[in-house]
Amino acid sequence: MKKILIGLVHGYQRFISPLFPPTCRYYPTCSTYMVTALNKHGAFKGAIMGIARILRCHPFVKGGYDPVPDHFTIFRNKEARDDYRQSMHLK
Repeated sequence: MKKILIGLVHGYQRFISPLFPPTCRYYPTCSTYMVTALNKHGAFKGAIMGIARILRCHPFVKGGYDPVPDHFTIFRNKEARDDYRQSMHLK
């Protein structure tokens, strides 16, 4: 199941995504996040995390650095974001 979902995301990345301008508010992009979550947490939990990330990506969110956490959660990885901002000497 995991391979099928990753294949669908890769198909989106290759054939659909190039048709639109880049608008992702997060780094890594939502599709890359989905693939990483699927590989790290399996088909069910990874899909839930990826879908939650896509739902968080909208015009009213600040965006920024948001890697896949090591533990299952549907919320943003604030600890990694704060560590990144501190290492880059950002506010």
